[in-house]
Amino acid sequence: MNPHKLLLNGKKEVTPANLGEALQQAIEIEIATIPVYLYTYYSINRTPDQDSMKTQMKGLLVKAGKTPDEAAAIALDCSADIMVYANKAGSTIMSVAVEEMLHMALSSNVKQALAGMPELTGKAPDSWPAYLPGHVPEFPINRAVFSLNQLKTFLKIESPQPLPKNDLPELKAIDYTTIGEFYTMIMDCINTNKLKYNTKAPQLVPGRGYYANNNIDTVYYNKQHQPKFTNAGDSGDLVHVVDAKSATKAIEEIIHQGEGHKGATPLNSDGTPDCKKPTPEDYDDKSKKELSHFEKFAQLYCSYTDLQTKFAGYGLGDPGSYFLNNVALNPQTSDYPAPVQAVSTFLNAIYTYIFVMTEECYRKEGNTQYEIFMFGIHKSMIWILDGLCSGMSGMSYVGPDGNSYVAAPTFENYKFDPSSSPKSQIIELFNAANAANSSAVGYLKQRVMDLPDVSLEPYLNSAKGQTQYI
Repeated sequence: MNPHKLLLNGKKEVTPANLGEALQQAIEIEIATIPVYLYTYYSINRTPDQDSMKTQMKGLLVKAGKTPDEAAAIALDCSADIMVYANKAGSTIMSVAVEEMLHMALSSNVKQALAGMPELTGKAPDSWPAYLPGHVPEFPINRAVFSLNQLKTFLKIESPQPLPKNDLPELKAIDYTTIGEFYTMIMDCINTNKLKYNTKAPQLVPGRGYYANNNIDTVYYNKQHQPKFTNAGDSGDLVHVVDAKSATKAIEEIIHQGEGHKGATPLNSDGTPDCKKPTPEDYDDKSKKELSHFEKFAQLYCSYTDLQTKFAGYGLGDPGSYFLNNVALNPQTSDYPAPVQAVSTFLNAIYTYIFVMTEECYRKEGNTQYEIFMFGIHKSMIWILDGLCSGMSGMSYVGPDGNSYVAAPTFENYKFDPSSSPKSQIIELFNAANAANSSAVGYLKQRVMDLPDVSLEPYLNSAKGQTQYI
């Protein structure tokens, strides 16, 4: 079970007295989903070699009795299916991860306005399987390879309807049966009480270029080679929270992006999604161009089962064998050999530093905030972290179970040494990783050097001349 501090001591409602704790719980719910989605995203090879697939498939088809011409035609069609599906699955999962980061910022804005600083650093799960704080029933979430089972977990996370009860013990947090229900409790507290808003404390606000609904990783190409973006332009944005109306807007955006609107299609009784055409309630935007997170995962699930049926009929094996990296379940950096450990540790420090910098954005305003976000967070996420995660797929190792795996990002919280700045430590970790595997990290040197130098001071206690974490 997640060893983080249990929140709210078993209270079952959100009140003005515990609103700050509830909002922190909401932030940690969003943070918990990010490594899960990102790990699965990086288990996907979005651009598998089509020629190799065609050759492999043709051989299997000829062996099964197809003529060479028949086999070639089927192999072309099925390999194209893989090319499209792998790319679409990746873009879809990344589109959700992007919006989960938006949700973290939106819930942080609400907390900043009503209850003070959001706490982000060190709040990612540090033991796996992890659990969503307060969710009833509890269910495990894992860093795992893309699969139907992993999609089922994603559907549970984003489900618009309560899940069947289980026998797992419950975390002592504010109980909720869906994330939307929990946010609705927060929203009801905001709208039924006269609360004081801090309108001067820094927030991440719209109009500064902080949030982009799409990037290079959220686009895919269909069979007609037409580009398709998985997030719509009108599906959501940052909200500057200054009153009940703006707080409600921020929270409703989180709910609708995740679950859709009231009446959205629920899971079937066996935990599988309904594969019928989406209803208007399954979309999160006014133009009905973007599905909710739940429905996005439902569509991926249904399409994958169709692919499995098609491939089984031809004797081509599981579609995933053509585009998935063989990554382990919930690996730790300590599982890796020394050269891979060095890269993984550097990656974890960058991942943690993103949260350090994000928190700093809630302490700074104006140009300072802008520089931290655009030259720190944006650069770290898009360039450094993405490059490292992709680079690890080229490394292999033998796991504790004796099996061979492709290395993957572990997204562990990194504990910076309080005696020096995080940036100086990141530079040291870069040097160590570069010495161990220069081809994987060497090109990132200048980007690492250009990172802003954010202090650890807010996290430290210097009493009696001893500098240590609070």
